[in-house]
Amino acid sequence: MATTETAAKPGLLAGIRGSGAYHKLLAFSGLLALLVVFSVASPNFLQTANILAILQATSVNGVLAIAATLVIITGGIDLSVGTLMTFCAVIAGVVLTYWGLPLPLGILGAILAGTFSGLVSGTVIAKLKVPPFITTLGMMLILKGLSLVISGTKPIYFNSTPGFNQISLGSIVGSVFPVMPIPNGVLILFAVAVIASFVLTRTALGRYTFALGSNEEAVRLSGVNVDRWKIAVYASAGAVCGIAGLLIASRLNSAQPALGQGYELDAIAAVVIGGTSLSGGRGTVLGTLIGALIISVLANGLRILSVAQEWQTVVTGSIIILAVYADILRRRKL
Repeated sequence: MATTETAAKPGLLAGIRGSGAYHKLLAFSGLLALLVVFSVASPNFLQTANILAILQATSVNGVLAIAATLVIITGGIDLSVGTLMTFCAVIAGVVLTYWGLPLPLGILGAILAGTFSGLVSGTVIAKLKVPPFITTLGMMLILKGLSLVISGTKPIYFNSTPGFNQISLGSIVGSVFPVMPIPNGVLILFAVAVIASFVLTRTALGRYTFALGSNEEAVRLSGVNVDRWKIAVYASAGAVCGIAGLLIASRLNSAQPALGQGYELDAIAAVVIGGTSLSGGRGTVLGTLIGALIISVLANGLRILSVAQEWQTVVTGSIIILAVYADILRRRKL
């Protein structure tokens, strides 16, 4: 009896360590540790205004990270999420400011632009067999150039579009509960997270997303149209990037065509820290949200402590390497 129990415990522990729950627990513990450290180091850290600033920053990076999560679970990568976000913001500016169309059409235009861009990337990857790294690197440059060309290299302002800045900066909750002025951008992040989580866990698209990352060839041999599902994943990720474009444009009340490059690094960092495996087949939206919060808390806390921007980048890069190494160790134990 004792022998059986003793043998079962290591197996149970190994199962927990090999699961996404274990990695999410580690990430959440890391988030709590950062909150405690920065709270002790600076009395300004836990002020309401600063907490709201962290949540506001997380809303954009978190939505981008969810888009990256969908792609990375398939075993791919998308380096274009940052510039795609900017491109979608520029498209919203064209529809609303240049053409003077209603706000709903501007929102729809941004999301459709993201969907179409993701569709193009997915088609090139699936049909032409160009590696995701190269395809999305090329799309990153193409979208950056198109944003500058379409906008004439100048910011597009939304001053003539009433209510646009309320997409991100307004607070539906605050109007009802003044003590909880949670920005709409954060609510949109949570809504996107819930929808993405439902898609990944309850739909055919989600099942095939994980299947592609686990063993694409086996899925192909079972008679599934792998190309179609892969294109669908990239198109879905593009649509999510369109939402991120609306959030950042609303936050700045302008579409900044030179903005975007570099955001993909924070998004991918959040995905990796949250436990999504770069080899594909494993990941959760909740883990990605925790990773995005870690990135935002870290950047905000280091800024409050007056740590130079260069060192903030060094710290973020180090965390990414450690998170990837932890994933490698976890896969070795499975």
